[in-house]
Amino acid sequence: MPVNKFTSFAINTNRRISCSEISKSKNIKKGASHVTGYNKSAKHIVKSHKKNAIMTYNIAKLADVNPSLSTELKSHCYTIVGLCQQVHREMGPFLNEYMYQEALDISLEEKGIERVKEYYFSVTFHGRHIKHKHYVDFLVNNDVLVECKAVERLGSEQRQQLWNYMRLTKICIGILYNFAPVHDQCERYYFDEGTGNMYMF
Repeated sequence: MPVNKFTSFAINTNRRISCSEISKSKNIKKGASHVTGYNKSAKHIVKSHKKNAIMTYNIAKLADVNPSLSTELKSHCYTIVGLCQQVHREMGPFLNEYMYQEALDISLEEKGIERVKEYYFSVTFHGRHIKHKHYVDFLVNNDVLVECKAVERLGSEQRQQLWNYMRLTKICIGILYNFAPVHDQCERYYFDEGTGNMYMF
């Protein structure tokens, strides 16, 4: 596991705080309600076995439970999202995922933003390493996972992939960006490690 196993992030300060510390200091509520007006036909839920129990992600809007944290996280991701928009605007729709990844990598480099392209991590099971490595498109500023997609429309498969990456790496901020459509799609998520809740912001 890379050195940023317990990645944390700082907003408007040089002090770095953990994901769980954020949730405690911001008093995020447990058991938040499902997203409304986001996808009325589906509740975005992920279930996985952990300690013989089913863990369920009920995706709520962070602004509904903690507006100030939602605003801070949007500000924290502002430049990254802006560069994704620039790539989509200049490259255009209907290209393959790898072209968008390369273009975003160039844009991040031009801005002097720290990033790891094809950031990988491994998982342990019963105390033993699973040899297969999982790859995330980007780890930006050591605290934001970015997954680039080029599909007709984002669905549960793409979302669940990012959510699991966030949970397994303990990196609590994730951006899912779909470059392929004429109207690009951007979804931002925050994983509260302390409560196990996932939020969109």
